[in-house]
Amino acid sequence: MTRDVIVVGAGPVGLMMAGELKLGGVDVVVYERLPVPPRESRGASFTKRTAECFDQRGLLGRLGGTEPADSHFGGVSIDLRILAEDHYGHRGVSQFRTERMLEGWVSELGVPILRGYEVTGFQETSDGVVVAVDGPDGHHEESAAYLVGCDGGRSSIRKLARIGFPGSDGRRGFLTADVTGINTRKRRIGENLPGGSMVMAMDLENGVTRVVVHEAGTEPRDRDSLTYSDLADAWQRLTGESIHHGQCRWISCFTDASRAAAEYRRGRVLLAGDAAHIQPPAMAQGLSVGVQDAVNLGWKLAATVKGRAPEGLLDTYHAERHPIGEQLARNARAAIELRLTGEDMDPVREVMAELLAHKDAAGYLAGMLSNLGIRYDLGKGDHPLLGLRMPPDHELTLPDGTRTRVADLLHTGHGLLITTNDATGRAAQNHADRIDIITGTWTTDPDPALDAVLIRPDGYIAWTSPGSTDDLTQALDRWFATSHRP
Repeated sequence: MTRDVIVVGAGPVGLMMAGELKLGGVDVVVYERLPVPPRESRGASFTKRTAECFDQRGLLGRLGGTEPADSHFGGVSIDLRILAEDHYGHRGVSQFRTERMLEGWVSELGVPILRGYEVTGFQETSDGVVVAVDGPDGHHEESAAYLVGCDGGRSSIRKLARIGFPGSDGRRGFLTADVTGINTRKRRIGENLPGGSMVMAMDLENGVTRVVVHEAGTEPRDRDSLTYSDLADAWQRLTGESIHHGQCRWISCFTDASRAAAEYRRGRVLLAGDAAHIQPPAMAQGLSVGVQDAVNLGWKLAATVKGRAPEGLLDTYHAERHPIGEQLARNARAAIELRLTGEDMDPVREVMAELLAHKDAAGYLAGMLSNLGIRYDLGKGDHPLLGLRMPPDHELTLPDGTRTRVADLLHTGHGLLITTNDATGRAAQNHADRIDIITGTWTTDPDPALDAVLIRPDGYIAWTSPGSTDDLTQALDRWFATSHRP
């Protein structure tokens, strides 16, 4: 069978990728090595920008209730209340819950998710890839135009493609578990302890507590030999509390390794999520940045497959997302050193706390951690929103009097031109089969003014009027190519 795209990995990133591709009209299949969805939940929160990504596809409400997550860098708190914009992330959301929500969405779109199938190799051809798969029905090969590896930090796709994975090896070991039946004091952003140790405890759903322990001097260890008693013993040594009576639902270990793939794309093979970048889970960034990888790549790959992409569009995936992965690896190393170096780092922590009392410093660091500060090079101009994501809660009043949010207009996964005058809409008619053109008035006038704004399918602003140096046609051709429709 020949597909447009094969996605390897049915975690949150692979599922989000499949959904984005399907919205773009692509024939996509997901192969997952594990026969059933895992119950463990490595991720337990996501950033504000990732919540917006779910919202702009109509998915956030499917997750049910969430709690606002405070922000910190290496244990130094950031007071988000002093900022004009909401940077609070979402916590207490198990990865299993997120995966279940995304699987439901992808299944509704008609994407097959084949579990128990392992990709063991591939061969790139002039017009695609031939993928070797082992599954319940034996060995077979399947052809596709592109192959996307969303198969985690130990990605077989990355290794098979021989893509380098530079970064730092893990020097410290952490233990983590999901436990029921305990009532320990919550330490949601973690608590630094003397000598460079750290403990964390946060609520998940259904009475489950996520606990994390780092005991200073503990090196990475083999997870196969790990027991709950190992974690409970370390917890008691560090806190004086016993959690030995708890019922452990899942236990694992991780290190402070941080890496970013040298290439996010090599020919017809692309990487996203942990396959492209890893960092300590204590940073609470991995799932979030991976979902944003998928939202950035999905529409570009779909346009390429369907023959409606301008030249070089697919290369912008690496150009835009690789710096984010490198920054993530750098931030993780800095935050871990700040958090776990011990009392010698106290003067630096004090200086950091003083700096973060200032709104500009707090806003910069909060934007980096919430991912609201991501700005792409999307054209020349002086509008402050150009290259940033479009605030999703901006409201528009349509000619029939209906009020709608920008996020709701992005549910289709199309590009979007919002204009307050018919003349701009008419100027974009040659691209009307590639973008949605919406004419209306802002319910509350944006500041600075936006008479018209071109928004990519991932929610980022590619052109504004006033503000952009290029005209609208140049921006449309750059991101959506000229339509060949008469």
